[in-house]
Amino acid sequence: MRFQYRYFGHSGAQHTASSTALQFAPDTLRAPVHFVADINRHLPFREGMSALHDVVVGDLRFKPRDKSAYLEWLAGQENELLAQFMARSDQLKAQMVPISNELAELRKSKRAVMQPFMSAQKSYFDHIYKVNREAWFVLDPVITVHPDRVFFECFSQDESSYGMFSCSHDIFDRVSDHAFGTTNVDYSESLYDEFQKIRDYKTTRLAIDPGGFQVQSDNDPAFHEPKIDVPDSWVRGFLQVSSAMLLPAQRLQLHPMDIHNICLVLRRRKERVGPRSLRFILRPGQPVRILFEPWGHELVCPRSTHSATSDTDIRVWGRRRLLQLERLVPVAQGFTVHLLGTGMPSFWVAQLPDMEFTLGLSGWTANDWSRNGHFELLQPRHTVDQDSLLRVFAALGERWRATTDELAAATGLSTLTVDAALGGYVQAGRVVYDIAHGVWRLRELSREPLPMDKLRYASPEEEAAAELVRARRIASVKTQARSDGGLSLSGKCKGSAGQREYFVNLQLDADQRVASGECQCSHFVRHRMTKGPCEHMLALRLSAAPAMETTKTTTTTDQERTTAHIG
Repeated sequence: MRFQYRYFGHSGAQHTASSTALQFAPDTLRAPVHFVADINRHLPFREGMSALHDVVVGDLRFKPRDKSAYLEWLAGQENELLAQFMARSDQLKAQMVPISNELAELRKSKRAVMQPFMSAQKSYFDHIYKVNREAWFVLDPVITVHPDRVFFECFSQDESSYGMFSCSHDIFDRVSDHAFGTTNVDYSESLYDEFQKIRDYKTTRLAIDPGGFQVQSDNDPAFHEPKIDVPDSWVRGFLQVSSAMLLPAQRLQLHPMDIHNICLVLRRRKERVGPRSLRFILRPGQPVRILFEPWGHELVCPRSTHSATSDTDIRVWGRRRLLQLERLVPVAQGFTVHLLGTGMPSFWVAQLPDMEFTLGLSGWTANDWSRNGHFELLQPRHTVDQDSLLRVFAALGERWRATTDELAAATGLSTLTVDAALGGYVQAGRVVYDIAHGVWRLRELSREPLPMDKLRYASPEEEAAAELVRARRIASVKTQARSDGGLSLSGKCKGSAGQREYFVNLQLDADQRVASGECQCSHFVRHRMTKGPCEHMLALRLSAAPAMETTKTTTTTDQERTTAHIG
């Protein structure tokens, strides 16, 4: 997927003895978006932008050992080694015969043929990362200006971390020029270095420069137009984050010193064996306890609170990504942690003065947001007609930000329909969920509509489920209302020729989100729900959709009659 930008000039900073001016160059191909104001909370803003940079460049994927020094030594010893080889030539040739035969077989495989290309490609990108860091960035950060906030979004290189830095308009003085909307900005490594020069005693001015939109000549040499090829997984992962934010979670309130202590333990120790997890031990009426595995070190957080009503243990992996929050500890007022469950994503929200920094982490570092976490499949799959979709989007467009209840009241639609409509816009990149404030926000991720034909199926399971429904392989579908307002679905999924029949069970909560489920297939046995529901659960849900509507309507009517009778 190709993204094209057109910037007038480059982002930069100007420093004097008494002031700092930060100037962002926006994408002039998009609708004009600009914002010019003075910052009155310098240090928290500097630390928030720096933490955002740490997310952008974050890459914890395995990197093989650098062998350049060895190869240099080998080149210097080549003559001596060659002489030793010639002295033992006949013996070595006899030993090489079976090896040569084995290599000849390997060269026939596709992997062996592609290996030189893959090695050369890796060497090229390693060179870029070391020599030209700016060319390594995949996508420029997204900046959105709303009537109440300005927020920056980014995604890490390994596609496992999401960052959002949100600033209230209260941190700005003398707002001289602004236009609401979303745009990309030219963001470079040198600009990050300039952020480090922000000081409390200097006046700091932030400008998402409107000047680029006023230039008429397309041939101006100041224009530069980068074209960046972005993998579909990067875009799909960006869209997954808001879907995961909507899932039920345990909420923890941690003191900044608790985050400091977590980072301190990780800095002082290094894992040699597994499991490399943080185990959150939640007991009603007791402070949060965190167990560091495999060391068995326990951290008690006496100033913390949590929402667990029963004994709960939740384990999360990829914990070293939390070091990206380390520099926020001195300026943070507190941290809110949203834990979706063991092996599931987590969201860490740092409350700064009139600012929030949200760090979204996938279940573990190698489990990136796009390939292994299909959280939109857990959301309500309610069918929404085109008129309702347009009404919901228009209502949100008028307000820029709103809760589900506010949009339901404005459109006259049910909250279920509003949630389903917004879920579709989230997957289209047009809406984002702000977990720090519990509201939906208008945000166009790209200038052109995303190619939904390429992003239609976020996983092989969803595509397989659609095929199962088309082939009518779901039978004996039963829908039953539960006392808590949820629904219980059950049925049988008939596999294709030669495959067994699976008994499937699915539990939906009152908002028709997947709460739990069971299946007999290998996908569920291996992963449970950590990688989303299997294809048979999704097919059952699609097949039961008409019956779900009838059951929901009947249950609501019965409840209204009971209430009227009591009244």
